[in-house]
Amino acid sequence: MKEVFIINIKKPLKGLKKAQKSSRINTNMAAKNFYETLGVSKNASKDELKKAFYKLAHTYHPDKKGGDEAKFKEVNEAYQTLSDDTKRKQYDTFGQASNGQTGPQGGAGFGGFDFSGFQNGGGFNINMDDVGDIFGDIFGGFGGGGGRTRKPRGDDMQIEILLSFEEAIFGTKRKIQVSRVATCDTCHGNGAAKGSVMKTCTTCNGSGKIKDSRMSFFGGAIVRTCDACLGSGKVPEKKCDTCKGAGVQRKREELEIEIPHGLQDGETLRMTEMGDSVKDGMSGDLYIRIAVQKHAHFVRSGDNLVMKLSIKLSDAILGATHTIESLDGKVRLEIPEGTQSGTVLRVVGKGVPRARKQDRGDVLITIDVHIPKKINKKTKDIVEGLKREGF
Repeated sequence: MKEVFIINIKKPLKGLKKAQKSSRINTNMAAKNFYETLGVSKNASKDELKKAFYKLAHTYHPDKKGGDEAKFKEVNEAYQTLSDDTKRKQYDTFGQASNGQTGPQGGAGFGGFDFSGFQNGGGFNINMDDVGDIFGDIFGGFGGGGGRTRKPRGDDMQIEILLSFEEAIFGTKRKIQVSRVATCDTCHGNGAAKGSVMKTCTTCNGSGKIKDSRMSFFGGAIVRTCDACLGSGKVPEKKCDTCKGAGVQRKREELEIEIPHGLQDGETLRMTEMGDSVKDGMSGDLYIRIAVQKHAHFVRSGDNLVMKLSIKLSDAILGATHTIESLDGKVRLEIPEGTQSGTVLRVVGKGVPRARKQDRGDVLITIDVHIPKKINKKTKDIVEGLKREGF
């Protein structure tokens, strides 16, 4: 069983594929509105500036598919000015930075780019796999230097399952059918036909990496994973007939998953490495969105279960004992004398299990005193008598 996490997202981020792009731009700081460039208001906080910058940098990076070097430089230029209090004050007053320069300053490596913000900094969350796709092959790729090669990663998957109210409260085990890309049963993932030997990849001469003749945005040749051998340096002499050398095949599998207790409608479980597989790489994750059926009587409120109970007027006046059905058995409920409509009675320890299953919330019961619309003459005489007594 793979590790399961409970998260709150609508759908998983997918890994972005890498591509390189080059262009040139001449900047003129005085003619630009840096706030419009970042898409923020003039009174934006530093946190808002940072979030806007990271989002746009992630979108426009020139070494990423669909990137735009010109836009990337504009965004970086705007952020470098507005994130510095002195430069921002100068810009707001005169429309230019205090040093009169544009773009990243020398010696910063990446114009002062603070990578720590990509890891939940300032409340902004981004998938680090995506960041790796943007920057992973650049560092260690200058001039053909032998940087590390990122392992390929399979796609994430998402499914939805429907749970009963009780299953969501107490947890359960569930068998599910998924169609996923998994390791080939014939070649066990190496892509070779049975008895075939592995030979050195002629595309990369066994290094697993090839040098791209284009220059990266930072200057220097880009080294990327070899497309022919996917970084292994070896290719089969004869490819597997089942997977055609891919090392993986699509198949339908049955998985048994353990649903933890206390889930709410809309929550998502993440099962690590249970998504699509890829040859010589990591499997993606499987995201399971939880949908919870409504209960006939109970509504969940945090760790408590809330319900309404209609009682007779005589029970409210004289008191009574009622039996109610909780989620795990019958419970005797004492109605005190003189109970008013709207009174909330509490049954301790019969609600939603907390972190420790023996520790639970409560059942909260709102009393609704039923007043009959019509009464017979005898009952009416009794009520008239109560009225004369001052009731």
